[in-house]
Amino acid sequence: MKLATLKDGTRDGRLVVVDDALERCTQATGIAATLQAAFDDWETAAPALRALADRLNVGDAGCAEPFSGAICDSPLPRAYQFADGSAFLNHMELVRKARGAEMPESLWTDPLMYQGLSDGFLGPCDDIALSDESWGIDFEAEIAVITDDVPMGVTPDQAGAHIKLVMLCNDVSLRNLVPGEIGKGFGFFQSKPASAFSPVAVTPVALGDAWDGARLHLPLQSFVNGAELGHPNGGTDMTFGFDDLITHAARTRRLGAGTIVGSGTVSNKDRAAGSSCLAEIRMIETLEHGKPHSPFLKHDDRVRIEMQDKTGASLFGAIDQRVVTT
Repeated sequence: MKLATLKDGTRDGRLVVVDDALERCTQATGIAATLQAAFDDWETAAPALRALADRLNVGDAGCAEPFSGAICDSPLPRAYQFADGSAFLNHMELVRKARGAEMPESLWTDPLMYQGLSDGFLGPCDDIALSDESWGIDFEAEIAVITDDVPMGVTPDQAGAHIKLVMLCNDVSLRNLVPGEIGKGFGFFQSKPASAFSPVAVTPVALGDAWDGARLHLPLQSFVNGAELGHPNGGTDMTFGFDDLITHAARTRRLGAGTIVGSGTVSNKDRAAGSSCLAEIRMIETLEHGKPHSPFLKHDDRVRIEMQDKTGASLFGAIDQRVVTT
């Protein structure tokens, strides 16, 4: 089952069910007006949405309309919580090596996580509007999940059952603002503007054997101005699965239905897979040549993030954004 939110001039958009080919959609009339409303009553809404998806996929869903990522908001245009982890430690190792720092041992056993902006996400084809290129504008290609209600103290064995939808994420980062904020010892704020998510969110069962319950084993492609920067596999070198990330997030609090949990930048040790952000490319350049030469994003640059299944079909639709000035 694939779900999306169409823009309709309201804060939370209009929930639709999308066919497997990402060509048609139909409104979830009488089931849930928005995706958050569906999560608020997931046990009732999910079977009805699944039945509607089945009818849509065989051409029997009534008033279907053409589907395009360009008319979508993020699946959840706003969420009660967005907890973004750093599950691919190869990315963190490169960050620290580039500045001559060692990895703390605790990072191998305890995930790093921050609470990101969640009161208003960008749509998958919305412009990234930022006034100052000197902030070091970067994209981060990630995988994210949406959970139902997760109790405090959930275990990894239990956490996987709470993953209801999977999607892609562009976690926009302002790299040159990060050091000042981290130096204060109190995390990200100004350096993490609004993120964007893929046009559709997909149930784990619809991902087939690419989904193992905690990791998505497919390449995640990233492009800047049409040139591919990387295609690392989302299931390779992921030190902490989503079960671990959810367990970490819920250690001292419950997670409300509709909580988004991100993987952090997808990164593989095999450098032939490329990178999922410009900062990582610049880190590798620094290690190999003494300094970076790839620039961060400039105004009018375009970023595209997409994942294809084993047949070459787009699974989530594409995040396709242009950087503009405010």
